[in-house]
Amino acid sequence: MATTAPPPQFTLATPPVARPFPAARFPASAIPTATAGVTSIDATPASQERPTSPPLHAYYDALFAAYGPQNWWPGRTRFEIIVGAVLVQNTAWTNVEPAIANLHRAKLLKPSAIEAVPFAKLAQLVRSSGYFRQKAKKLKAFVRFLRKEYHGSLTKMFRMPTAMLREQLLSVHGIGPETADAILLYAGNHPVFVVDAYARRLLERHRLGEPHHGYEYLRHFFESNLPADPALYNEFHALIVHAGKHYCRAKNPHCSECALHSLLPETTVAST
Repeated sequence: MATTAPPPQFTLATPPVARPFPAARFPASAIPTATAGVTSIDATPASQERPTSPPLHAYYDALFAAYGPQNWWPGRTRFEIIVGAVLVQNTAWTNVEPAIANLHRAKLLKPSAIEAVPFAKLAQLVRSSGYFRQKAKKLKAFVRFLRKEYHGSLTKMFRMPTAMLREQLLSVHGIGPETADAILLYAGNHPVFVVDAYARRLLERHRLGEPHHGYEYLRHFFESNLPADPALYNEFHALIVHAGKHYCRAKNPHCSECALHSLLPETTVAST
């Protein structure tokens, strides 16, 4: 999500660690097999079990070694990150940047300002992000929720236990699982893994997931095979997005050039 003139990055309470995570950081309880590998999340009968895949930290280390720290998510404040997470739904970040710039110029990147601004004006300011009326409604819904439940305080909101806050966010109009998890991880430093289209594609190509697996199933797969470390989740997701944009494409993938090529199952390699 590079910009022409990158805004200062919001500093998390515990910044992402800009180095590979050694295998020792992965407790034995987080690794499902005796060989420290990752099994497919499909419920395959024992007689038809697939070969054990490399552990997830092998994927992380390969991506980090090739592409380095990604420094996500663009945003001056926690609230700007939340606004970005809503506006980026069903669009590219390049379409969100002008909308964020408009809100910044209008001095509206505060919860109270978003709630007070007329709906029509807000919708026009975020027009570049697409589905702008729906997204304006979503922003209004979030700031109303924040005021009613937490007196407008993001600090109070993010002090809530992760599972409870996630459930509350999912009850807000327009906030689905991916958006809720992006808010929790990138703005709140909570240990939840964001599963987007890039992550799903990687899992399926590496035979770690299947098309019929739902969002919660895939999120649980990442979280049960990794330590509950927000810095790790932050960097890992960002690295997956980088690989997905440049190599693990939906059409015409460049598997042979990807840092994860050596981790592909033989059947996938043969078909690429």
